[in-house]
Amino acid sequence: MKRSSIKDIAKLAGVSVATVSYVLNRKEGQRISEETRKKIFEIAETINYTPNKIAKSLKTNKTKLLGLIVADISNDFYSHMARNLEDKALKLGYTLIIGSSDENAEKFERLTQLFSQQQVDGMIVAPVAGSEKTLENLIDIKYPVVTIDRYLKGVSVPGITIDNQEIAESTASLLLNKNFDKMIYVGYETDLPHLLDRQHGFEKAVSSSSKTIEIQYLLVGLENIVQEVHSKLESALGKTPENTALYFSSNKLAVAGLSYLVKNNIKVPEQVSVLAFDETDAYDLFPTEITYIQQPIEEMAEEAIKLLDGQITDYTATGKRITLSAKLVAKASLK
Repeated sequence: MKRSSIKDIAKLAGVSVATVSYVLNRKEGQRISEETRKKIFEIAETINYTPNKIAKSLKTNKTKLLGLIVADISNDFYSHMARNLEDKALKLGYTLIIGSSDENAEKFERLTQLFSQQQVDGMIVAPVAGSEKTLENLIDIKYPVVTIDRYLKGVSVPGITIDNQEIAESTASLLLNKNFDKMIYVGYETDLPHLLDRQHGFEKAVSSSSKTIEIQYLLVGLENIVQEVHSKLESALGKTPENTALYFSSNKLAVAGLSYLVKNNIKVPEQVSVLAFDETDAYDLFPTEITYIQQPIEEMAEEAIKLLDGQITDYTATGKRITLSAKLVAKASLK
């Protein structure tokens, strides 16, 4: 079946192709009667006209496509972020293409290459450890790119993040003031700055406190998280803990830790209090509502799309980073 074109509309409406183009693209400044505009739209609808986006992109040098690379699409934080970014992008006429790097630098690089081959107008990325060179290559060719949630030291690229250190420090201080006998920080063995900021914030709160309390740090790798968290908690927590607080630096770590507590019938918050970074639907399966740090996902998405659209419209070499604030959502898991 032959695809309808603006030439077909022009012929049926008895007007020029240029007139049809002006009307369908809703351009201002042309003296075209309301009657003619209405007629063109009615004909376009009748013959099921859809714009040829490929041809349009050749004329405008824009595809209205954006690439999004998240670290792990199975993580609720990134799936919610992707949904919000998609909604915000659509309002500006962009379509979002999504890829997941799975915390792998080689896959991250391949995705940036794939997106550039598909001629996306710009990319929003959550960089992974070891992806500095990939980002620098994009900067060198002036490819519009914005980071979200994360940043890499030494790479000057615009981005959106939260003040991880500030919220970690304030929430750790909250726990310190509750007179626990022991606090356990569960985090990652990583070089990613945003995760280190969380650990540094926790450490700063501890060093600033006058409380005498046992502090332990359990750090795990990005693979075999459940097994590592269970093993380390068994050593540090045992099976009959008392008056202890667990501080998880991500929702993935928290879910692994909560499964250990369930497995060993450890009561929350009677025996152990729990606080975690980021929410997840998995918390709903736990009998006690979990206290978590909530990132402003919708605001982060809006700022990221706005920043990237500005780079696409008028590219400037900048390392501008917008830092937003997170908040604590207190639930029953803290006594």
